[in-house]
Amino acid sequence: MLYPFVKMGGTASTSDAVARRPLDAEKIMLFLFFLIITSLYSGNVKAFELYKTFQTPDVFLAEMFNNQVPAPTVLNLDAKAQSEISAVFNRPFPSQRVRYWKDANKTVWVFDDIGKEGYVPTTSGFAVSNGAIETARVLIYRESRGEQVAEPSFLNQLKGAKAAGNKLSNKVDNITGATLSVQMMERMARTALTLDILSH
Repeated sequence: MLYPFVKMGGTASTSDAVARRPLDAEKIMLFLFFLIITSLYSGNVKAFELYKTFQTPDVFLAEMFNNQVPAPTVLNLDAKAQSEISAVFNRPFPSQRVRYWKDANKTVWVFDDIGKEGYVPTTSGFAVSNGAIETARVLIYRESRGEQVAEPSFLNQLKGAKAAGNKLSNKVDNITGATLSVQMMERMARTALTLDILSH
């Protein structure tokens, strides 16, 4: 039902009502825009929730040292050290100063790497004893796929691995759909071994 309204010059006509319809279209467009923005925001929240913290660095360190975590030591990487790391890390280490923890039996390293260029870094921890990986742990996984590398069944393959050229002495099975993440963990373990050597 059309309700006329009073305006200058007389009562509104049907043509006036027709002329007002574009306002309704504008409202619809604004509503659709709101839905799109809400959808994009929800997608970002979902992506953020994909980041998984399996263990915080502090808890990892406490476990490695039976709750008696020593003060961190700093390893300074000169050009020669960076060259050695680049050979196994596939690029220079992102920092010239690397914090690590040690006791009489092992060194412990916590650092980041990426599975693929453009991805968000994953944080992992490694304990090295007598030139071999004693413990490998994914701490914070920030990629949308490949989180199987955080499972003990995978990480146990790295245990006992030593340096073999620029690779590991242990054979590590690939995970379908997570090849880059598997390579990342192998690369990080091998880098931890090099860092351990440089720290002595």
